[in-house]
Amino acid sequence: MADLQPVQPKGPFEAVVSFNKALRKCFYRMCLQFTGAGAEAFAKARPGQFAEFDLSNIALPAPEAIPDELKDAATKQILLRRPFSFARIVKEAAPSTQHGTGPTTPPGAGPSAQHPTARTTVEVVYCVLGPATLRMTTLTKGNSISIIGPLGNGFSIPAGKKRALLIAGGMGSPPLEHLAQTLTAENPTIDTIAFAGANSLDVMPFEKPLDNISRDLGFWLGEFAKYSIQSFVATDDGSAGFKGRVSDCLLDWLKQNNVDSLQTIIYACGPRPMLAKISSIARDKHIDCQVSMEEMMACGIGLCQSCAVKCKAPAPGQTINKLCCKDGPVFDSKDVIF
Repeated sequence: MADLQPVQPKGPFEAVVSFNKALRKCFYRMCLQFTGAGAEAFAKARPGQFAEFDLSNIALPAPEAIPDELKDAATKQILLRRPFSFARIVKEAAPSTQHGTGPTTPPGAGPSAQHPTARTTVEVVYCVLGPATLRMTTLTKGNSISIIGPLGNGFSIPAGKKRALLIAGGMGSPPLEHLAQTLTAENPTIDTIAFAGANSLDVMPFEKPLDNISRDLGFWLGEFAKYSIQSFVATDDGSAGFKGRVSDCLLDWLKQNNVDSLQTIIYACGPRPMLAKISSIARDKHIDCQVSMEEMMACGIGLCQSCAVKCKAPAPGQTINKLCCKDGPVFDSKDVIF
């Protein structure tokens, strides 16, 4: 059984909307600004962590703007917060008020003590699937949201790795975008390559692909190109990039490239069947792999026990239920029973 002690919630904090723009079809990208304690908390967020949004008091769109498939669900009351991972985080330090040539902080004080975070901006990507995300589309610049977070455990970067392969399926790209940002800033010597897959180009949560010249150079997606990271696209219907599953695209790439398994790590986020396949590939290739699980999380802090993930127990042949919100969302793929 999973540990029943809940994760101590962080917040709630108030975040102010900076922008909320449509990407394509039902996908949106929203930027939120935190100040004060919220800015300090989210400045420390790691890729793969998440936050819980209170959307209960957000207005619905005008009736004519509600898709037919959501008209019945739109009127449902929003009782629980909704979890969202982070696609990008930018922190701005407050300017120092001290002058002179002496040190601005006592010896041993960390960077946050020297330059407290004045503002942190957090970008999230969401897909309109139900009454809560439908309401999110009405948020405009200046609106505020109550948010708890950062929560959960994110991706880790083991020592000695020289190549990172980021595999996103469906809506699995946001935490991997954040990871790309972090790898570029903190581990610039790691060669990072991203793969993104979906049924078709129309249902990919990105801006439109880059131009043909960029694609020929291996830069399909601007979200990763801005970090000078190559990216490849796979679509089931062949509407863009590799025709087939993103897992098959990864296999094809591995066959064409000389990969040192001990110096390589795979990071993946997406639907459970995709994660199972990526985990199998990593096992067969003897490559370390971390997966961000997509489970329904009702509370996000370990109270409701609704997001159990079956994992291997230390004792041979035994299993244990861990909580996606508390022990995850990121797990070592070797520990998860798919």
